Amino acid sequence: MDSQVPAPRTPLTLEVSFRKSYSREDTKGVLKNISISGAFLDFKDHSLRTNDKLQLTFEVSGRVRKIAALVVWTNTAGCGIKFQPVNNRDVQIVDDLIYFVETSRSGKKNVLDKIFKKVS
Repeated sequence: MDSQVPAPRTPLTLEVSFRKSYSREDTKGVLKNISISGAFLDFKDHSLRTNDKLQLTFEVSGRVRKIAALVVWTNTAGCGIKFQPVNNRDVQIVDDLIYFVETSRSGKKNVLDKIFKKVS
């Protein structure tokens, strides 16, 4: 498989907070789409630059999740980020989020919530 071909994107609207790796303050943003490899981060503060390292924090099914990411491009609406998973748990967090979004759209949200509560 060609590594330059982007992974399929799943549209969503998920509020997140993020900070640059050297920053003490969180900034609010919204993930607008996501794939197993990255996402589009919509935010109003245009201070991010290509290659900035971020720590994203978001909540799924009542659980706070954190994952590292790298800014790969920016524009006036936000930026493209590439997830920087440290371990398999980080990969699973992104996979769970995609699954949660897709399942919610198909009307199976209650089943997924029960699964998340059992594994937490």
